[in-house]
Amino acid sequence: MVAFALSILVTAVLTGGVLAYMKRRPVGTPVTWGEAMFGAMIVFFGLFWVYGVVPHQFLAWADNELNWRTDKLFVGPGGILRAQAQGGSFPFTITYVVIRDIIASGIYVVGIAAHVWMWHIWQDRGKKAEAAEAVEVSSFGRPLVREGSEA
Repeated sequence: MVAFALSILVTAVLTGGVLAYMKRRPVGTPVTWGEAMFGAMIVFFGLFWVYGVVPHQFLAWADNELNWRTDKLFVGPGGILRAQAQGGSFPFTITYVVIRDIIASGIYVVGIAAHVWMWHIWQDRGKKAEAAEAVEVSSFGRPLVREGSEA
C-alpha cells in the first residue's frame, strides 16, 4: 500500500512540476540543448513511471497485501454477481484477479488520457494570450478602430 501510494504521490508531484513550469516558460522562447535534454529526461521518466512503476506497484499490492487470487471469487454487493456455477444467476465467474487486471488496465487508460491532455495544454499554452490580443478586423482584413481613438 505504501509503495503504491508513494508512486501516485510521485506522479502527482511530477505532473504538478510540469504544469508549473509550463506557466513560467514564455511561448516561442528558443530551447537550448541542455533544456531539451533535461525536458526529454523528465518526459521519459514520467512515461516510465506512469506506465511501468504505478501499475506494477498496484499489481504487487493487490497480489500480496490484498491477497487477490484466482480462487477468491468476486460476488459483488449482496451477491448479485454470484456465478451460476456457485448457485447464483450471473452467467460467468469473476475472480479478484479479473478485477485486479481491469483496475491495472484502467491505470493505463488514465495515464494515456493524462498524457494526451498534458501535450495538448502544453501546445496550446500561448493561444489564450493571442486570442485576447486579437483586434477585430473588417471584411477587407483591416483592423477596425473607432474614430478619434488612438491606435
